[in-house]
Amino acid sequence: MNYGVVIYILGWILKSEAIFLLFPFVVGLLYGENQGWSYLITAAICLVVGLLFNIKKPKKGGLFLKEGFFVVALGWIIMSCFGAIPFVLSGEIPRYIDAVFETASGFSTTGATILTDVEVMSHAALFWRSFTHLLGGMGVFVFLSALLPMLGGNTLNLMKAESTGPSVDKLVPRIKDTVKILYAVYLAMGAVECIILLVCGLDLFESLCTTFGTIGTGGFGIRNDSIASLSPAVQWVVTIFMILSGVNYSMYFLILRKKFKQALSMEEIRLYFVVIVLAVVVISFDIRNMYSSTSDTIRTAAFQVGTLITSTGFATTDFDLWPSFSKMVLVLCMFMGACAGSTGGGLKMSRIIILWKSIRNQVKNLIHPRSVTKVRMDGGVIDAATVNSTGVYLAVFFLIFGVSTLILSLDGHDFTTNFTAVLATLNNMGPGFNKVGPTCNFSFFSDFSKLTLIFDMLAGRLELLPLLLIITPRSWRKNL
Repeated sequence: MNYGVVIYILGWILKSEAIFLLFPFVVGLLYGENQGWSYLITAAICLVVGLLFNIKKPKKGGLFLKEGFFVVALGWIIMSCFGAIPFVLSGEIPRYIDAVFETASGFSTTGATILTDVEVMSHAALFWRSFTHLLGGMGVFVFLSALLPMLGGNTLNLMKAESTGPSVDKLVPRIKDTVKILYAVYLAMGAVECIILLVCGLDLFESLCTTFGTIGTGGFGIRNDSIASLSPAVQWVVTIFMILSGVNYSMYFLILRKKFKQALSMEEIRLYFVVIVLAVVVISFDIRNMYSSTSDTIRTAAFQVGTLITSTGFATTDFDLWPSFSKMVLVLCMFMGACAGSTGGGLKMSRIIILWKSIRNQVKNLIHPRSVTKVRMDGGVIDAATVNSTGVYLAVFFLIFGVSTLILSLDGHDFTTNFTAVLATLNNMGPGFNKVGPTCNFSFFSDFSKLTLIFDMLAGRLELLPLLLIITPRSWRKNL
């Protein structure tokens, strides 16, 4: 383990967070709120600690895969811990563990909250909650890898550790150019949505916060009813941009390069939209008698499918009151998730495809033992390492899922609450069912359960392995 490189990059992360914290401070000044000063104080703390971490630049470079996973895992923990300080200093979330829960939920784009009334929060706090979605959606390290000198190592390892999906590749030869393309598309989508929301009648503050939660697929709202009280036009805009944010960003790159056929032929993109359409159709039919018109039914069904399959977490209705069939369809959407290479959570469509084709090949081998079968996707062969890693990911996912559900059961809540609370946090969804439904929150869990859910949120956002690496004692050995 190259500790010098890890500490040096963590210093840059803290200095970057100091800059990010200036945005809610400015918002606080604009609205004349004293709470804004807590963000300036925290920014100063981050800056000082970051400078201390950067005093000595390591002579020996090398940001390799292990260091990449290590620094990303520690970086997200540190950002959550320091990002929670303003909530405590301002008194808006007095208990530190609750503040860390809220901040980790923001950075991981989960959207689960311990707040019972968000409308009493200051504008600075509401902005910071939503702004963490923007920062965490595409990934802080992905952004910084285009700016920082990584000491001669491979910055692609940061993307592999932080990006979602079974594999990460460069879109263009230089990694910095790849990052610039990704962030250009990401921010352009946000700018377009924000402008449309302004046209639909929202003010600038609410348009920005809603946009941050949408393109980052986070889901923190600034109203107690999420966005249920907003106009149907706004709800349709959010629905469309949530779904677009769940698409593999490689598709947008191909479209920009005018490779339309290749972009539209991506198997996981096709599966993603097929699942969404089917889910909306069957749920609309199932809940057709619960809403006043067909248009309301379709809009509500489309919104809830979009918000859960992309792991956004906004809500326009209490879907916990829907029939069991519709709720089961939503749970399946929560498990499946969005596409790899997007800002969405879940298992990812690409893994579903790889798993299905692997099972199909195993059945073929039973029928024809001498046949040679390979898993193919988008016209290419998926290498054995990727297929194996998919199986390992699923095994680890369900192991963490089971252990976390068991821990939460110690609090004495019902099974559905515990099960969907873990599902909602590990898949970065936000709301679940029963006590953690769309009209409820996570404040009633014990501190130990909250720590478990914080781990689940960060582990789910970082694809499990980085968090598992840092809790493995052997990985801390310097000579390995």
